[in-house]
Amino acid sequence: MSKAITFSEYGAPEVLRPSEVTPPEPAPGQVRIRVRAASVNPFDLKYRSGLMAQAAPARLPVVPGLDAAGVVDAVGEGAGAAVGDEVLGFTVGGSYAEYALLERPVGRPRALSWEVAASLVTVGETASRVLRQLGARAGQTLLVHGAGGSVGTIAVQLAVARGITVVGTVGEHDVERLTAQGATAVRYGDGWAERVRAAAPEGVDLVFDASGAGVLADSVALAGDSARVITIADMSAAEHGVRFSAGSADQAEDFLPRLVQLAAAGELDVPVWRTYPLDQAATAHRDVEARRNKGKVVLLP
Repeated sequence: MSKAITFSEYGAPEVLRPSEVTPPEPAPGQVRIRVRAASVNPFDLKYRSGLMAQAAPARLPVVPGLDAAGVVDAVGEGAGAAVGDEVLGFTVGGSYAEYALLERPVGRPRALSWEVAASLVTVGETASRVLRQLGARAGQTLLVHGAGGSVGTIAVQLAVARGITVVGTVGEHDVERLTAQGATAVRYGDGWAERVRAAAPEGVDLVFDASGAGVLADSVALAGDSARVITIADMSAAEHGVRFSAGSADQAEDFLPRLVQLAAAGELDVPVWRTYPLDQAATAHRDVEARRNKGKVVLLP
């Protein structure tokens, strides 16, 4: 038996409980890792609370968590890694555990800490995917809502590196960091649209909403076309004719190896705010739910 965090009912963070589980066995094409770090994502909170019960019903009890980094300790037939390899990737069956399964493991360079390796997976795939879907290219102006968040900060860095002019809405505490990344920071809240117009007098070509803060109507007006706006966080997207983008592990293999290289080379910053022991998963969820974190939250089994 091994340790994991599970929930047997939807609810507040307190439904997350330390449990004894049977370590999963890798199927063909999968590897099992001894988890060294597992990141906490906003989806985990929605999944635990029941907000995703219709779109992604849980087969209770369930181990939450989307991504992890660790050392391969068992392999299935045709797996893409060997025992002893240090890898990261999307998990199959949850990552809040001592052992987890990966289907498409990516090697972890030694220059990448375990915490950053686990943190990069979901946010990196999401940021890369949306920039591709928007068709963002050099010379355009991109507005990123929630530019101080984990996905937003990756999107900003990737866009700036491509020669895209970036305007980002952030809180006061993130202005300096966003500016250092080469973007123009605009405070979110009442009057944000006017501040964006002042910061980008020639207009905005594309909008990436990572905030879910009710900004879609004004974003469509700024971009001039709902097809130029994508959200990953606002479930009212269809009401505004805006695409809601959701990803999968299948798409990650297009982006993840390159993102790992950039992060290992110091060319992509993945802020990690705090780490917690595995058995403090409920505390980690409370901190993310209260938006105390200024970067990724990571569990260490």
